[in-house]
Amino acid sequence: MTCAVRESGGGWRCAGVRWPREVPELGWSRGGDRRVSVLAYGTGLGFRAVGERHCVGARGNVCPLGAVVPGRSTGGRCAECARLDRAHSVAADTMADDPRTYRVYLAWFGPGMVKVGITGEERGAARLREQGAVAFSWLGRGPLMAARRTEEVLRAALGVPDRIPYAKKRAVRGQLPGPEERAGAVAELYARAAALEGRGWPESLERLPLEVVDQVGVFGLDRAPDADADADADADPAPGRSVREGGTAPGRSVRESAPAPVRAVRELVDGGVVAGRLVAAAGPDLHLAVADGGVVVLDTRLITGWDLTAVTRATGATEVTGSDVRVPLIDIGGGGVQGGLF
Repeated sequence: MTCAVRESGGGWRCAGVRWPREVPELGWSRGGDRRVSVLAYGTGLGFRAVGERHCVGARGNVCPLGAVVPGRSTGGRCAECARLDRAHSVAADTMADDPRTYRVYLAWFGPGMVKVGITGEERGAARLREQGAVAFSWLGRGPLMAARRTEEVLRAALGVPDRIPYAKKRAVRGQLPGPEERAGAVAELYARAAALEGRGWPESLERLPLEVVDQVGVFGLDRAPDADADADADADPAPGRSVREGGTAPGRSVRESAPAPVRAVRELVDGGVVAGRLVAAAGPDLHLAVADGGVVVLDTRLITGWDLTAVTRATGATEVTGSDVRVPLIDIGGGGVQGGLF
């Protein structure tokens, strides 16, 4: 799989990973046009960043300034576009008259990492996949302000945060406990939350029954990467195209199947290369098996706004293989920066 942006017509920029269904997709934009490429575990992915990174705009609109933004920014927006995007989000509490139904969820990301949040009912579990929630359960449904009030009550009473940094999620993703322990953690949180019904819980919020949804399989975290697999897969996820499905490793625990990623991409740079075989994905993160046998995490929020070209076999005196990472990396968990470009 190759991010052949220019080869597919030119001007397309990657918009990051999306999860409208139980398979990850790469979004692409060119002006007002939008396309997607469906990803599949076990296939190769590779690209080279070219030039400078530009603001991705806000709410589907192109940045009027065409501003250059920092490579390490996960938002990928200039200050003005970030303000406009935030002003129209549910989190900004500027949509009190929103007529849609919302759901309150309880999400588990790893031992000791739980949160409560809300999402539009019509979106289903897309928000949970976007956040990389390993397991979750719905708690209730109702109008926006009732859902928001319940969210605030639960955060205060249960002492859970409204967000968990992705760095913490990555640090535990390769060492998750078994499915019974994951389900038990969600059930325990649900019981604590349900006990608060009638104590600050709005009457207009309908409580939903406990039903734990485990997403380890959806994210590919139960797969065993095949050491002999060819990272130079010839599938090409140009905008609007799909790639073939990879294999699976049924019946394995997370610890047995998914090697813990130890490094993550810190930022892209002009001429930097990222290429490997996709073995898992969670939230915005793509887990790529690379030549040294390890797994590198690419946060796709870092690739928005870049011009990406297909990785070629050779560029001048530099040979590029199908498994190659030549951008700054950081250690997952330790926070140390690996020296130089890899």
